[in-house]
Amino acid sequence: MKKLAIVLFVATALAFPSTAQNLSFGHINATELISLMPDRDSAIVRLQTYQMDLEDTMQSMEAEYNTKLSDYQRKESTWTPAVREAKEKDIQDLIQRIQQFQQTAQQEMSQMQQMLMQPVYKKATEAIEKVASEKGLIYVFDTSSGALLYRDNDKSLDLLPLVKAELGIPADKVAPTQIPAPEAK
Repeated sequence: MKKLAIVLFVATALAFPSTAQNLSFGHINATELISLMPDRDSAIVRLQTYQMDLEDTMQSMEAEYNTKLSDYQRKESTWTPAVREAKEKDIQDLIQRIQQFQQTAQQEMSQMQQMLMQPVYKKATEAIEKVASEKGLIYVFDTSSGALLYRDNDKSLDLLPLVKAELGIPADKVAPTQIPAPEAK
């Protein structure tokens, strides 16, 4: 779909060469921008805290399972069939609760991530739109999505430094993946 849009745009630009010369384009690595935003950092911290709470609950459920299973294995030969059957049912019920908890926890993590990151994405999008509008750009390409086939750096405006300034992100701040490796001693 993106390729079709690009082809249509290029065809339109070629059909009307006098207007094509006045077009202004920009590009930005939106993934890098998001990774630099302090709002993202606080969302990640909240998400990690939430995940740790879920993991703690899961670990306590697993510890309960291990205790019951160990107790069952040690004492099963001494129990009556009715007690053994009750203990087996208790263990099976616990296994089902653990499986249900795992499914629910995964869904909740996904929902929490979406809830926490949505405002970050919205803020980034609004800042990109504001800077692009101020610069009179008609198109901004996201270089992180891989949809950009070619970019002439002399004719395309890199919005990352401008949007970082708009969001109050220091100009020298780099994404975690851009941090140079420590020098070997």
